Amino acid sequence: MVLDGAVALVTGAGRGIGRALAQELGQAGASVVCADVRDDIARETAQGLEAAGIPALAQPLDVRSAASVQAAVAAALARFGRIDVLVNNAGIVTLAPLLELAEADWDRVFEVNVKGVFLMTQAVAQQMVKQGRGGRIINIASTAGKIGFPNQSHYCASKAAVINLTRVWAMELQRYGITVNAICPGAVDTELFESCVQWIAQREQLDPDQLRESWIRASLIGRLEQPGEIARVAVFLASPDGSIFNGTALNADGGQSPY
Repeated sequence: MVLDGAVALVTGAGRGIGRALAQELGQAGASVVCADVRDDIARETAQGLEAAGIPALAQPLDVRSAASVQAAVAAALARFGRIDVLVNNAGIVTLAPLLELAEADWDRVFEVNVKGVFLMTQAVAQQMVKQGRGGRIINIASTAGKIGFPNQSHYCASKAAVINLTRVWAMELQRYGITVNAICPGAVDTELFESCVQWIAQREQLDPDQLRESWIRASLIGRLEQPGEIARVAVFLASPDGSIFNGTALNADGGQSPY
């Protein structure tokens, strides 16, 4: 129970990596605020934790809205009294080649993936400074922010921004005992990954199974990653053993990225 007594707030906790993050942090001893733009799936995650004896709170959250962010922080404090760990997991991806990419899609991806991370980090870091206990901020970035992929220029750029902001915020917050790190997953076995496979396969008239296998071959571990594996990296970074890491963007991509 390396996080025994800690309070963690996870954005995008309703499914996929986010739900795994909430589960693994809870199993490590933390009380968990399960925040998601869809309050129904946030409740599902929180109810699953509570059924396992883990204190949890479901919280509706639109990370694009400063008011919604402040409400989530206030709800976490009202229930648990403090916030020790923030995991910025909420994110979206849309696919389009440069020549067809709509301005609205560019803006929407950046609003969630970059502005949302900024608003959450600012609000929670301010609270952590008030608490005077330090803290852990963990951003879920992507290998796409390091090496890039076709048809994902806006998504890749947004995750590159998260990686750079991670470094900047680590330098600014280290004086308060707050570490800021990023995790860069690769091809994770989630609904989001599968939707990307289906989109590319349909557009390029490819077989989805063969396309999926091509992603697997690009990984040195020869398989898709599992959400729980990414979540356990976050638990390590949030734990006392993770204190040596600050301002880093850890590859959790099965060796896909050489950087």
